[in-house]
Amino acid sequence: MSEGSGGSARNGLVARLSFLRNHTVWSRLGGPLTALVVLAVAFQLISGSFLTVANLRSVVEAAAVPAIVAAGISFVLIMGAIDLSMEGVMATASMVAALLVANGVNGNHYGVLGLLAALLVSVGFGLFSGVLNAIMRMPSLIVTLGTWFIGLGLAAVLFPQRVPQIKDGLFLAIAQVRILDFSLTVYIAIAMVVLAQLVLTFTRLGRMIYAIGGEELLLAASGIAVRRYKIAAFALSSLFAGIGSLLLSAQLGSGNTDIGSGHLFPAVSASVLGGTVLTGGRGGAVQSALGALILEVLSNGLIQIGAGPYTRNIISGAIILAAVAIGGWNRRAMLRVVK
Repeated sequence: MSEGSGGSARNGLVARLSFLRNHTVWSRLGGPLTALVVLAVAFQLISGSFLTVANLRSVVEAAAVPAIVAAGISFVLIMGAIDLSMEGVMATASMVAALLVANGVNGNHYGVLGLLAALLVSVGFGLFSGVLNAIMRMPSLIVTLGTWFIGLGLAAVLFPQRVPQIKDGLFLAIAQVRILDFSLTVYIAIAMVVLAQLVLTFTRLGRMIYAIGGEELLLAASGIAVRRYKIAAFALSSLFAGIGSLLLSAQLGSGNTDIGSGHLFPAVSASVLGGTVLTGGRGGAVQSALGALILEVLSNGLIQIGAGPYTRNIISGAIILAAVAIGGWNRRAMLRVVK
């Protein structure tokens, strides 16, 4: 095949995948939005107090960080891979930030540089996972599981003799300053989700992430090197996890090795509820963020109607399974083998 024909083939492939990506992103927003409306109306009819301004505000506040984390992990899930490292990444990022900004256990006072250092450490985890997956060809599940525990271990090693209370006013202001009665966390979450969706929709990196999830073999046959795009996707996932960790640390007012505990599986669940297909090629950051909002609406509504913790787990699990069954029905019908 000549260079010109090879370039034409690649351009045709990218154009076709771009059309499929955009069609998938915007055509699948209706489902999550409908689910949100149905749940909100149902809980209002049952409890009579769900659709109050105060309650809706609390739902949005609670969903902010999960939306960021879900948007970040979408970069990897759309490739058809998995990232289990976020709890370890978040733990290390929290400790690095708390120990580098003004705090109660040492004399450091690096301010914004300390926060940037924590985010660089987060990106480093993603780059490490991406290199092992894309270049060393190790399964993403095993790689990121190992990175998860490395992150937790590093956070424990960094933890001083007492809890590092954050005293940096700028850092704490993220949780304290409110605009139109919402904290800055909410606005940061909206900005990060929009940014993630813009990357997925309008950049070459986004096109390649969708392409890797849907047609990786075809990409390789077209002569496109996919390794750097895979590494970038893992780095972005870890960056978003690090941002979520900093926001939670600001809310808590201290560094915490358990800051990311319980955020992994809700993030994956949110992505699935929003329409991201775990086999890759479909989904989006906005969809995953809507999934996070759905989970928070569900949790808040079940509490309001008096459901106990075990009942909430049963109902939430059943809804996630139903979402997976409905969302991937057509695609699973084409699979000859499921493992």
